[in-house]
Amino acid sequence: MFFQSLLRRNEIGANSYLVELDGHRIVLDSGMHPKEEGIESLPAHHELESSSVDSIFVSHSHLDHSGSLPVLMNGQPDAEVYMTPATSKLVDALLHNSVNVMESKRVELGITDYPFYTHRELDRLEKRWRTFKYDRPFQLNENVRASFHDAGHILGSAGVMLETMDKRIFYTGDVQFEDQTLIPGAKLPEEDIDILIIETTRGASPRDESYNRQQEENNFAESINRCLRDGGSVLVPVFAMGKTQEVLSMINRFKTEGMIPDAPVYIGGLSTKMSLIFDEFADSTPRNQPGFRVLKDMEVKTGGRRRKRAPIVYQPGAIYALSSGMMTEKTVSNSFARGFLDNPKNALLFVGYADPDSPAGHIRAGKQGDLINLDPEQPPVQFNCPMKVFDFSGHATRDDLLDYILRVKPSKTILVHGDIQATEWFADQLREKLPTTETIIPKPGAKYYF
Repeated sequence: MFFQSLLRRNEIGANSYLVELDGHRIVLDSGMHPKEEGIESLPAHHELESSSVDSIFVSHSHLDHSGSLPVLMNGQPDAEVYMTPATSKLVDALLHNSVNVMESKRVELGITDYPFYTHRELDRLEKRWRTFKYDRPFQLNENVRASFHDAGHILGSAGVMLETMDKRIFYTGDVQFEDQTLIPGAKLPEEDIDILIIETTRGASPRDESYNRQQEENNFAESINRCLRDGGSVLVPVFAMGKTQEVLSMINRFKTEGMIPDAPVYIGGLSTKMSLIFDEFADSTPRNQPGFRVLKDMEVKTGGRRRKRAPIVYQPGAIYALSSGMMTEKTVSNSFARGFLDNPKNALLFVGYADPDSPAGHIRAGKQGDLINLDPEQPPVQFNCPMKVFDFSGHATRDDLLDYILRVKPSKTILVHGDIQATEWFADQLREKLPTTETIIPKPGAKYYF
């Protein structure tokens, strides 16, 4: 067998990996780089011969793991695609949305490569998708068996087990071992794993030892309550899928327990469609709040740019959970912030990662009174309102990931989905604490034979 990273560079980007196992060629994930455009946003799938792949697995629906799936499928017409049922619904919605985004960028930025695929093409390709629930093994051929295992990252996220008569290979995908508000922590296998392919996202970011998830949520509630009590409104930039539903679950608890007033809650952008899918799986996927449905059980006000929805208008005493989480140009959170940041009564509360080069990253690096460029095509905005950052990451801490590797004791550990500092931290730790395992930081394009 061999392993090959199909990334163009060692980083978190267009995640995609090739595994050949007993002659069966499998691609794990097919992402699109969030900071690149055009061909450079794709994995190095040009290194794969046409019709050379037998199976494709999608670990979860985030675009850095699924965004180039239709491109890969067009180049590999004989490959069937495997994912969990929830991931299938989320990927469908996200890829159709990506078509709209690429069509806009073709016009606005002149990127003639876009769109990589069309709505009609997606509808045709989806007929090759196969879905399986967690812990239900299935055969890829007479020699290779596979199964999905709950990765605790977002709805439907899964680690992938690949097995032959004499080998067990496990790919974690993105994983979170701790319980989130809505999504329970991962339940990954630990026994008899020969080769472990594991994410390292937070390897360069140690977490404060005093951190406590419950206390972090309570601090979040107190910040919301203080702002509303003083006559302001709260803006929480969120990713449409995952963070929106987690934040709304927290707000529901805060209201139920009397921690915040019964303020109106607005969501916008793609969040409504994603929340509908989360609600669809409320009874059939692991939940910390079984049966809880965001849009049915909360009085959420939806808005957006589509004509049938009313635009989101600022009012005092409200909570706005708006996408995107990084406040990217032309998104609902970015546009809304233009009439929000200059009011010192308001509060801007971040609950997830923000790239330093994004508008959210610029705000987080600044201070009150600064002029912030939210969009280069428009004048800067004065940043007058209080701002706080909360840690509700969907990725496991580096210590939890390391503990998992030490429990598994694989003969080989392949470190992926991390920058150089992150993967090297794990490599250093494993050389000291698990010298019996061969640790590999794969170079893009190189094949590692086992």
